[in-house]
Amino acid sequence: MEDASGSSSSPAVLRNKYWVLRHGRSVPNERGLIVSSLENGTKPEFGLAPQGVEQARAAGEKFRKELDEIGVPVGSVKIRYSPFSRTTETARVVAGVLGIPFEAPSCEAVLGLRERYFGPSYELLSHDKYADIWSVDEAHPCMAPEGGESVADVASRFSAVLLSAETQFHGSAILIVSHGDPLQIFQAVLTGAKENMSFLDDLTNLKVKDTDVLTNLEVKDTMVASILSQHRKFALITGDCAELCNLLLLGFNVAC
Repeated sequence: MEDASGSSSSPAVLRNKYWVLRHGRSVPNERGLIVSSLENGTKPEFGLAPQGVEQARAAGEKFRKELDEIGVPVGSVKIRYSPFSRTTETARVVAGVLGIPFEAPSCEAVLGLRERYFGPSYELLSHDKYADIWSVDEAHPCMAPEGGESVADVASRFSAVLLSAETQFHGSAILIVSHGDPLQIFQAVLTGAKENMSFLDDLTNLKVKDTDVLTNLEVKDTMVASILSQHRKFALITGDCAELCNLLLLGFNVAC
C-alpha cells in the first residue's frame, strides 16, 4: 500500500503496547437493552451496574499485575476510552486502581472508540436483536443496519484511533476501554494483519462497486471480508482485559 506521500509502506512493529478492555457489566446489560447511540449511551442512567464496578476494579488489578510482570511502569500508561457512561465509569475505576488521576491528560475520552451504532431500528430494543445483526455481519461485513454502522465502518474508525496513538505516543502502555462489538472487530483486524502481511493492503483496497452488496462477488470473496465476518470469534465478556498483538501496518483505512 502507499502512504500519504505516495511511497510504499511496509509492516511495522507498533511503537506502543496495547490492551483492550470491555466495560464492566452495565445497566443496559442487566436490562437486556441495546444502547448504541451516542445520545443514549452518554446518559448517566446507562452506566455501570454494581457488578460492573467490581469487574472494572478486577480488570484494573489484572492490568496492573501484567504491567508489573513485564516491567512496564504505571507512569507510561495512557487510558483512552469511549465517551459512553459505561466505558467512562469503567476507565475511571481502572485509573483509580492504578493511581492515575482521571482528569489528567493520561486519561482521555475518544469519540472513535464509541459503541457501534446499530441504527434507530434497533436502539433501545432487546439484546435478542443482536442475532439478526450478527447474521448479516457474517455474510456481508460491509453492509450496515439501516442508519447504523457496518463492521467495516467500525474497523475504519478504530484504525484511525490507533494510528493517532502511534503518532502521538512512543513506548507507552495504552489501555483502550470500549465495547463488545467494536473491540472484537478491532481484534479481528489486527489478527488478520498478523496472519497475513497483505491483509491491511487488502483492507484498504476493499471497495463496493455495486450498490447491491449482496451480489458483489468481489467483496464477498475477499480475505478481508472473510476476516471481518468472523469478528464474533474475538468476543469479550464484560470486564475482560486482553493484550493485543504487536503487528500493524500503519495508515490503513476501510473503504466500503
